[in-house]
Amino acid sequence: MEPDGDQDTDDLPLRANANQIRVRHYVLDLTVQLHNKVIAGSIALFLEPVVEATDGAGVGLRQTDMARSPCEGYMDSSEALVSGESTVNESASMSNCGTRAGPIPETSPLSVGTSLESTSDDGDFTLVLDCCDLDILQVEELDVTSVPSMSNLLEEVRDRHPRDRSAAMLQRLVSMPSAHWRRQHQLFSECSGAPGNPEAGPVEFHTDRWSLRVKKRGITSPVNFPRGLRVSYETRPAGRSIRWTQDQDKRVCVYTAGSPINNRALFPCQEPPVAMSTWQARVRAPGECVVLMSGENVALPIKDGETGLLIWDYYVTMPMPASTFTLAVGCWRRAIAEPHTASWSAGEAPVSEYSGVPANTDAEPRAGSQTGPMSRPGSSTSGVPTGRSSSPSETGPESGRHTGTCHSAAVDGGVSCSHSDYPCRFNERSAWTQRVVPHRVFAPACLLQKARLGVLALLPQCLAAAHAVLGVHPFPRLDVLIVPEGFSSLGMASPHIIFLSQSVLDVAGADPAGGVADRSVLGSRLCHELAHSWFGLAIGARDWTEEWISEGFATYLEDVIWAKAQELLPVEMEEQAQLKALLRWRRLSDELQHSQEELQILRPNMEKTGEVSDCGASLVKHALNPDKTFMQVHYLKGYFLLTFLASEVGECQLIHFFRQFVMKYHGQLILSQDFLQMLLDTFPDMLKRGLTLTAIYADWMDRPGIPKWLCERSSVWSQARQAKEVKAEVVKWTLPDQGRKGRGRKRRRGEPKVNYRELTSDRLVLLLELLLEEEVLSSSTLRSLNTTYHLHTQDAEVRHRWCELVVKHGHSQAYQDVQHFLVHDQAMGVYLYGELMVQEKADQQALARRCLSLVQEEMDQSARRVVEEMIL
Repeated sequence: MEPDGDQDTDDLPLRANANQIRVRHYVLDLTVQLHNKVIAGSIALFLEPVVEATDGAGVGLRQTDMARSPCEGYMDSSEALVSGESTVNESASMSNCGTRAGPIPETSPLSVGTSLESTSDDGDFTLVLDCCDLDILQVEELDVTSVPSMSNLLEEVRDRHPRDRSAAMLQRLVSMPSAHWRRQHQLFSECSGAPGNPEAGPVEFHTDRWSLRVKKRGITSPVNFPRGLRVSYETRPAGRSIRWTQDQDKRVCVYTAGSPINNRALFPCQEPPVAMSTWQARVRAPGECVVLMSGENVALPIKDGETGLLIWDYYVTMPMPASTFTLAVGCWRRAIAEPHTASWSAGEAPVSEYSGVPANTDAEPRAGSQTGPMSRPGSSTSGVPTGRSSSPSETGPESGRHTGTCHSAAVDGGVSCSHSDYPCRFNERSAWTQRVVPHRVFAPACLLQKARLGVLALLPQCLAAAHAVLGVHPFPRLDVLIVPEGFSSLGMASPHIIFLSQSVLDVAGADPAGGVADRSVLGSRLCHELAHSWFGLAIGARDWTEEWISEGFATYLEDVIWAKAQELLPVEMEEQAQLKALLRWRRLSDELQHSQEELQILRPNMEKTGEVSDCGASLVKHALNPDKTFMQVHYLKGYFLLTFLASEVGECQLIHFFRQFVMKYHGQLILSQDFLQMLLDTFPDMLKRGLTLTAIYADWMDRPGIPKWLCERSSVWSQARQAKEVKAEVVKWTLPDQGRKGRGRKRRRGEPKVNYRELTSDRLVLLLELLLEEEVLSSSTLRSLNTTYHLHTQDAEVRHRWCELVVKHGHSQAYQDVQHFLVHDQAMGVYLYGELMVQEKADQQALARRCLSLVQEEMDQSARRVVEEMIL
């Protein structure tokens, strides 16, 4: 299923053989070298083979102990795994405990160690990890028998062969139930530093373009493969998983890019979504830096006596795909809510008093939380959030999963989770009433005031609104970081941390009259990213081509949550939703007219969605296509599919269903049919109207173009009250230019002064879009338009349309606005370069090339590639 390692393709290969052996836990020990743009160190991988069991009907089940339920003894299965025997009928015993019977019955049952992708010519088994743009220095097997803290486990297996002793000890370590996670993490940390095991023989490895392959001579099965490995490596400055750049204060920083290749250029890992794992990370960085990361704890750095660097320790207890790991290192400063509170940065506090965050209420841990295994004594944590288990869709409708628990039942302790064993917030009584989780906001110094007045002021009400709509926050704390200008989107959500573009901050302050400026872009973006905590993170797509599961849901829910945060009346909510729908309809229509049909499909793998090779390798279709990076079909078409479903069952009923769906599937990976089938089961009247799974696929997911329902409904949105009011304003702006066509450019004496209506941000966007349809607008009209609405100071969505007007009509007096947008709003400016080039005006083409020269070093690689194809 995978291409040759050197083949150029738009499809991203996921090469890890996760159906044969899986990483259960990563321990990273890294040093950030800002001066030479390298992250160096090691990663320890704790592995568990996927052995084949059978259910009562003889159906093959791939299993690891990750699926073991809390009430099952964790010491019992290591014997079978170490000896190579299958654990037959484990699934039946687990179903009695109320948890799902574990990871995945596959379409092609696996015989371990026999896949072509994972067996070398001499018959040795090969561990395949996703890896790109890394310099691998060494791979060694860990000698965990030498770790003193493992002595209790060593005594239990003393009579075994040395190799079997190590495997048995690590099997028991990875199989510890979640109640012992602190002890487990401590042992993982100590084992990661164990010496190599030279007596076991050398570990051979080699890399190609997309993978790291590891084997040991004579090991022919994953069952006998080493359970603990340490990989020493260095990243490359041009590695596509991380961005080395400057922040807005011109200080060097680095952050994970969320690029199509995910984290394989940050550390060797298993990228297939089903390869869920937990992790710990110790990161050393210069003393002036703050290290932010996906982690349940608020890290409190300590000084490394040898290097003088600060050490930051983070950890998670929920199994998640490696792609969700997020890191940011820079001279960030924390925004403090109270104006009288002194601002703080890492370099301003003596090391003896240094905590990484000033103590205040929103940085404190939840009651009962304890120090994590890699934190210094006295450091605080924030408890433990959810993770995910493998896909439920393959186990059938009667797989032991509960059918959803309502809010009141959950508060009363009625939650029966369906995922693997981990400490889950949905089982914490206090989490159900925690409307606002602890949160912090970080930004470079020059944006700190905007971050405080905007993000920090708005975040609590958005968090409370999200809780009111969807229930328990899946993650116990949240950091928000304003990332550098070259960030490729308006926002990116990861567990415990959200990246925001500076573009959302432009209106995040008080207006001259003392009121609060229109914050619709900031509020909507915050609500969109918060929605990903439920859809995209707590519940993820098992096939990455089904991006609509994450982005379509977040786009739909951002409106619901933002309306709740604004405390709108029902009629106001409806009008706002209609206007948003109209704007998105116009955007989708335009995008579909200018994109390849194969990129317009929500389920590009169609009936093969979710299929992988025997070893677990697969391809993500179109993931490396730079054009797809900037398309919004999966956002918009997914949003409209949910809007259509809401029209069928009622919006309140659909939101209630979302909560039921979250209760059933949190901590798991899904395919489209999991959501749609549960919806059809919950609302059986849909079937009577012909809304079958097949019909929904055919109309919405497996075809390019626009579904019939959407074409019909768009006329309703275009005739809504707010849309009509904006159209009336368009007439006021276009009449003077239409009159000049017949009487010249001079204005007649006594022409009445026009009174223009004040417009909100969304209505301004619609006004400018409708004006863009006009063939002619004079410079005087454009000047008056800018003067009336102060367009060059509006939010990024408004300024983008203003720049389009400027370019279309060659309004050279405002070219500085276009340049400012392309330099400072890089996440939104890509296709504006195309508009500058298509006009074939020398001054506009020169402007495009000048702007590219100003930002090309810090620009996102995909964006730069698209722009260079446009103008060079």
